[in-house]
Amino acid sequence: MAVDRERVLKEAAALLTRRASTPMDEIARAAGISRATLHRHFAGRDALIRALEEHGIAQFVQAMDAARLDEGDAVEALRRLIAEAEPVAGVLAFLFTENQLFEDGEINAGWAELDDRLAALFRRGQEEGDFRIDLSAAWLTEAFYGLIGAGAWAVYEGRVARNDLNHSIAELLLGGIRRSMEK
Repeated sequence: MAVDRERVLKEAAALLTRRASTPMDEIARAAGISRATLHRHFAGRDALIRALEEHGIAQFVQAMDAARLDEGDAVEALRRLIAEAEPVAGVLAFLFTENQLFEDGEINAGWAELDDRLAALFRRGQEEGDFRIDLSAAWLTEAFYGLIGAGAWAVYEGRVARNDLNHSIAELLLGGIRRSMEK
């Protein structure tokens, strides 16, 4: 039987997002495979986490591409990104908080690319006069990740309806970063 790598990674992300210490046998069971099969595909927990990182980065790159960040004004591009990021929010929430990814001091180049693209969107919004200039693009990038992660967790816990997630994130983020036109 062929192993559906995508399903294994999705199940692993779902379990690890809820409980970072989830044992490998529980992850295997949730994915519908044996622990031995899981270990044949991922040599251990670190290998699984690294695979999740690559998977999450690839999914977020796809979300950024689908959001067409260079089209229209920065506010609308950000709204599109929030909507496109929603399906990958759970994986991002896990990865964003998983400290072991950065223990060796080396950050995956994929994260740097994501950060650069997101920061460029925020800088563009600042240059266009839509976003506040007293908040750095780096800070706005971190705030974006934090809201996406918190939103995913709130939906999982049942405290926020999935249908309200995109609106809630967009309104909170944009409400805080939009430049006031009042003097």
